[in-house]
Amino acid sequence: MTSRTQAPESELEPTQNAARWLAFCVLVLAVLLIAVDGTVLALATPFISESLKPSGPQLLWMGDIYSFVLAGLLVSMGSLGDRIGRKKLLLCGAVAFGLASALTAYAPSAEMLIAGRALLGIAGATLMPSTLALIRNLFTDARERSLAIGIWAAAISAGAAFGPILGGFLLEHFWWGSVFLINLPVMAVLVPVGIKLLPESKDPNPGPWDLFSVVLSMVGMIGTVYAIKEAAAHGLRADVVVAALLGVVGLVLFARRQLALEAPLINVRLFRNRGFSGVIGANLLSVLGLSGLIYFLSQFFQLVQGRSPLEAGLAGLPAMLASMLSGVAAGWFARRTSARAVVSGGLALIGVALAVLTTLDRDTGYPLLGTSLFVLGVGLGLAFAVANDVVLSSVPKEQAGAASAVSETAYELGMALGIATLGSIVTSVYQDFPVPPGTPDAVAAGARDSLGAAAAAAAPLPPEQAQALLTAAQDAFVDGLRSASALGAALLFAAAAVSWFLLKGTSVNQGSEH
Repeated sequence: MTSRTQAPESELEPTQNAARWLAFCVLVLAVLLIAVDGTVLALATPFISESLKPSGPQLLWMGDIYSFVLAGLLVSMGSLGDRIGRKKLLLCGAVAFGLASALTAYAPSAEMLIAGRALLGIAGATLMPSTLALIRNLFTDARERSLAIGIWAAAISAGAAFGPILGGFLLEHFWWGSVFLINLPVMAVLVPVGIKLLPESKDPNPGPWDLFSVVLSMVGMIGTVYAIKEAAAHGLRADVVVAALLGVVGLVLFARRQLALEAPLINVRLFRNRGFSGVIGANLLSVLGLSGLIYFLSQFFQLVQGRSPLEAGLAGLPAMLASMLSGVAAGWFARRTSARAVVSGGLALIGVALAVLTTLDRDTGYPLLGTSLFVLGVGLGLAFAVANDVVLSSVPKEQAGAASAVSETAYELGMALGIATLGSIVTSVYQDFPVPPGTPDAVAAGARDSLGAAAAAAAPLPPEQAQALLTAAQDAFVDGLRSASALGAALLFAAAAVSWFLLKGTSVNQGSEH
């Protein structure tokens, strides 16, 4: 039996097709803003290393603190949007995001840059939860909504890949802080246009916003991810064990509290829905593969193969184009085959792309790398778009906001875990590389911090000795990238198999049978 999903209650219902699609463009701008900022840092890493002299752990925190904070706050901010209005939260978040970007661009130290990225995560968490819920409000027809979600997903994929391209252009002409200033023009367009075009949407009877639940979700999410990152890089230590315990306890207490509250931040009973749980996991793992690959391939192109920042950014273009095209077409494929075929097939394609990278060496040509990126983009576009469509279709209309927040949390957590888990493997392998005989101890210690630090440490040495040190560091980085790719491929193939079983009976029009 096919049932058409109805839109949630809204204070304003757009009645004209053109008005709805113009309002939708504002939502696309919002997710584009966040996606660009999530990946633009990758190309700037060598320049930040040279300017701010961060340690290896600080370098990783620069990459993942944004996503950690974002993931930790998404559910809380989604619930806040239900109470004060999703349009209001979206526009306030856009202004805050622009201000935080300006502050981050002029950070004078590694610690300040990490703090600035955390502020961007807080501001970004106010943007994401509103977008899918507003799409549900704008598009009540299932086919039209599938197209809108496909474009929405394509915008996220495009932003993730376009960030390095734009960042590469800016880095060739300006200083590293310019990569954060690109958010300001987008915000300047988004806010006035959003005020005019977006309809307001909120829960008429939301209940109180539980601050203790907000704290528990933050402690649980950040503690868990910190433990994973540090354990992968340095093994079990006292702080890792404490963080893991805090994370697990925080998440358990959060779930128990949500079950007891009359107006929870999120209805955790949604996870009893097999299709819902399956696509949330698919979201997380598909993005995990993308983020880890893009982040470290950017460094590979620049610091191993000697490409310019712009060339390194353009190298990711196949993934961007493929994810955009497959994301828009994903709903069409799902209706003619099945949701589980498209999601599982997409995850398997990402696994294939990562498996190819296990053959990587310092002289690998771009045709192989470009093909891998294209295959990864196709897989990501298919899996991510259909997964989000199923999320909205598999829950009652009154739970659309909560379901959207969970889906976006999985996306951001996947971004963070991709950089943290795969990145920690790269760092762990890299830090053990043998330095050439005769290398001063201080230089060797500096070179083991990161590949960017190795380039800086080798600069004062005699040319032959400097080249030997740099070559050893580059080979170690490539070894780490191969190891991370192997683990990523195994995870994605396993996720494809699990999704095939979990998503049985799931449809983008009907939701899952339960």
